[in-house]
Amino acid sequence: MSGYVATIGFFDGVHLGHRHIIADVLTIARQSGLSSMVITFSRHPRQVIGDAYIPELLNTTDEKTRLLEQAGIARCVVLDFDSEMAKMTAREFMEKVLRDKLGVEKLVIGYDNRFGHNRLEGFDDYVAYGRELGIDVIKSSEMSADGRHVSSSVIRRLINEGRVAEANSLLGYEYTIRGEVVSGTHIGRSIGFPTANINPAQVGKIIPSTGVYATLTTTADGNDHKSMTNIGFRPTFNGKTYTIETNIFDFSRSIYGEEIEIRFVERIRSELLFDSPQLLEQQLNADKEKACEILNSRKI
Repeated sequence: MSGYVATIGFFDGVHLGHRHIIADVLTIARQSGLSSMVITFSRHPRQVIGDAYIPELLNTTDEKTRLLEQAGIARCVVLDFDSEMAKMTAREFMEKVLRDKLGVEKLVIGYDNRFGHNRLEGFDDYVAYGRELGIDVIKSSEMSADGRHVSSSVIRRLINEGRVAEANSLLGYEYTIRGEVVSGTHIGRSIGFPTANINPAQVGKIIPSTGVYATLTTTADGNDHKSMTNIGFRPTFNGKTYTIETNIFDFSRSIYGEEIEIRFVERIRSELLFDSPQLLEQQLNADKEKACEILNSRKI
């Protein structure tokens, strides 16, 4: 196979809407006898063209490329979007990058996707440029899940609100954060709920809102464990530091310095202030029971 059927976009989340486009790419590639490609970027284009823009990411670049490969894409190209690329017109990009550099013969465009300098051109322009350049441009249809619009911005809002189960239904997988286990205050251990803590500053993507969540934790040895995760400030202990603390059920091995992966299944409750550590312990026992119930019935 010498040429490619490709699609282009930032693809943050690699959610069900993105997978709808990817499915079109895979189908067209199979029918055409070509290979499949996704072209994405290491930085959000708005970071280059808008100085004040700070993206709230659903995936790190490594996570995104792994998800794209898992979706069946043969080649994932991560471009370094810089000021020079930002100046390219859509036609220049199609000619210099898509055709000449990457060998794209067919380009699948999302129903609302635009590219090129200032995003001035649209699908009809891409089709016209494609005819000149020998690239067949095809529009992918819009996809919705149960009548809901699927977009990265909707998923970001849900995660920021702690509505992780709803976000997962649009992602097609459980939202995940990763981090190295660091030493904490050991307060949880004193009331029978030792925790593996990760530094929020090292996560590099959106962290769900404060509260307690039913989670699944993968340790460095690749094993999955039922768990519950608290995100917040530990108000019962006058906490002022923002923390991510995971209690891994029926687990005693020391994992300081190891990286863990936390998959968020469902929010159990908001963060609460208790009058005593004993009342908090009672609530944590109830939280664990609820988390086990949720995890035992999970669908993804």
